[in-house]
Amino acid sequence: MSARAKARKRALDIIFEAESKEVPIEMVLGEHVRRRESDGDPDLNPYAVELARLVASNLGQIDGEITAHAQGWTLERMPDVDRAILRLSVAELMCMADTPHAVVVSQAVELAQNLSTDESGSFVHGVLGAVSRSLDAASAAG
Repeated sequence: MSARAKARKRALDIIFEAESKEVPIEMVLGEHVRRRESDGDPDLNPYAVELARLVASNLGQIDGEITAHAQGWTLERMPDVDRAILRLSVAELMCMADTPHAVVVSQAVELAQNLSTDESGSFVHGVLGAVSRSLDAASAAG
C-alpha cells in the first residue's frame, strides 16, 4: 500500500471516529496528533493530517457536493463508512490539485469495497465520478 493510500485510510479513520463520537473532526485529530507525538505513530503522516483538516474546514461545501451528486440518497441515509469515504474523497478532489482524480476515485472505491457493503464500491464510484466530472467542467469553464 502506498504512503498516500495509508494516509487516506488513516484520515478516514479519524473522520469516521469523529462522526461516531459526534464530536468535531479537529478534536479527534488533535488527540491523534498528541498520541503521535508521544508514541510516534507512523501511520499519522502529514498528508493524513492535511486531509482530515480539509474535511473539517470544508464540510459544508463537501456535503453540498455529495448531496448534489448522490441521486436519491441523503447524507443521513448513507452507510456511515460510505459517507466518511465520500467526504474524504470529495475534499481531496476539490482541494488537492496535484492528485489525479482517477487515483482518488480508485482508492475510494477500494476502501468502500473493503470496509462497507457489497454495493458501496459502485455507489462511491458513481457519486465520485459525477463530482469529478462536475469539478472538471467548472475548472474548464472558469
